[in-house]
Amino acid sequence: MVDASSIGIVFAALAIVMFGLTIFWRQDMSFDGAYEPKATGTPFRGIDIRKVSVWIFLMSEMMVFTSLFSTYMRYRFGIESCESVFESGQWVEGTSVTCFEPAGHLIASSWFHIAPGAINTFALIVSSFTVVQALRYAKKVDLDHKVRTKLVTRYLGATTVLAILFLSLKMIEWFIGFPLPEFLAEYNHGDTTIKSLYAEGYLINADSYQHHYYDTAYLADHGHGLSHDTELYAMMEAGTHSGGQMMANIRVSASTFYVTTGTHGVHVLGGIIGLMYMTFKASRGGYTPENAVSIEYFGLYWHFVDLV
Repeated sequence: MVDASSIGIVFAALAIVMFGLTIFWRQDMSFDGAYEPKATGTPFRGIDIRKVSVWIFLMSEMMVFTSLFSTYMRYRFGIESCESVFESGQWVEGTSVTCFEPAGHLIASSWFHIAPGAINTFALIVSSFTVVQALRYAKKVDLDHKVRTKLVTRYLGATTVLAILFLSLKMIEWFIGFPLPEFLAEYNHGDTTIKSLYAEGYLINADSYQHHYYDTAYLADHGHGLSHDTELYAMMEAGTHSGGQMMANIRVSASTFYVTTGTHGVHVLGGIIGLMYMTFKASRGGYTPENAVSIEYFGLYWHFVDLV
């Protein structure tokens, strides 16, 4: 959740990003990629300036995501998990307990929940292949210009569609959720919908988070379907915390999850903007073996986004 006082900063940051993208692709728009200035200074002398800038940019991005991943690992292993706190039985009902609740506990609670993430992963992997194919056909010197235009446009368009699919499923996973056919509900503990993380209460400011795994009344009704909670079910049958609820403060875990995945999502969005421009240019016959390097430079960025 963005604080109202920070909205101006957010828009300023977005404006800077858009300005940077515009400057970065200015050479391509002005010279159609055919003229590539070379670096003259050490250690990049003789290398295309745009290629140097891409690699420097990617190195800075590595530092950004390294800090995010290391932050997640630090808190993931440094703060006791909500599950272990609940199993210990040392919590006081009605009070908030600071603990770490990975989003994966919700997303991976059944194969239905895993489906959007699996499709997302597959979509990004395939999109790396399609952008390489676009570069391959753009560089082919023995290809008819009309055929080249058609193939490059097709593969760049496919990359755009896959990127939009990724971002759309991520938003559904975060905020919307999706329904299940009735005949599959029995495999989802009788629930006919897969709730979004938002609906589950997994929020950055979730200082009173309550998930059904930490509700002994829920376990009493569904214990047979939660194999990893066998000990909890037995503990409950003995009368420990019967009907109790553990209120969890998961601000740290939710914040690290949303900031990390959100940062990646912004990078995908930036890639979509670039892909739309490149697809439009390709449809007008804008890529030839002489200026296909623009696709190559974008491909470096896109492979990085895929890897992350």
